[in-house]
Amino acid sequence: MDDGMDDGFVRLGERILLYNMYGTAGGVPAISFGGSPSTRWKRPDAVAALRASGLWMAVPDRPGYGGSTRQPGRTVASVVPDTVALADALGWDRFAVTGGSGGGPHALACAALLPDRVTRCAVTASIAPPIVDGPEPTEAEEAADPRRNRTSWKALREDLRPSLEETARSIMAAVEAGGPEFPPDPGAEPGPPAREDPAAMARLTATFVTSHDGWIDDLIAFANPWGFDLADIHVPITLWHGSADERAGKYTDHLTAAIPTAERRYYIGGHIPPTNTYRELLRWLSAGV
Repeated sequence: MDDGMDDGFVRLGERILLYNMYGTAGGVPAISFGGSPSTRWKRPDAVAALRASGLWMAVPDRPGYGGSTRQPGRTVASVVPDTVALADALGWDRFAVTGGSGGGPHALACAALLPDRVTRCAVTASIAPPIVDGPEPTEAEEAADPRRNRTSWKALREDLRPSLEETARSIMAAVEAGGPEFPPDPGAEPGPPAREDPAAMARLTATFVTSHDGWIDDLIAFANPWGFDLADIHVPITLWHGSADERAGKYTDHLTAAIPTAERRYYIGGHIPPTNTYRELLRWLSAGV
């Protein structure tokens, strides 16, 4: 890959945690947690934004993603000791954290449980703790409140692997048919065919083909108690979501109400923020040190 710096790794007992570095060496320290699923490899537009941000950002692969050793039974809060080990290896006493979608809860865990080390936390389109009691939610119940979602409900009762593998096959089939790396926002033109870009195909393969272990373990972790209380977060928090991402907006309603320091930020777009919004988020993160 030529989109980031050479890989680094941290040993955690019998596990290893792989990470990539982006931005400007010696810049403001930050750690970014990818979505579910994702890997440590950033797209070129994100790499360019990071180079201009003044941040020096570590992007680890959570256990079960990329080459990071799987950690069965991990919780959302399990990310905290891994993050401490990574920050210590990099020589960072204080650092900002950020996370998108499924990475959001992991960034929030660090904000809640590492208040003396985390300077700021920005999350994009994050989920909120789900409600998993009672019978399986209906489509109408999930649409009204995404915390009552069937994926989380099933994660406690069924083997998710077959359905995730089918989803991954469907995504890769669309890519092989000429689709872009990411689906476009509603009304926007699709990006160039991913199959024509070896780096994009490598990112997609690492995310959707190589292993589904990290994806499965994330979903199980989200469905179980997260290991911290949102009300215990007191570092500055911004919660970002797109105008076309109704589901994330409903999650953000709950997160904003639960986190004392939360500040809500809207942007025009969908689940993945456009480059100008990502640059704004990075500027906010870098202002905390």
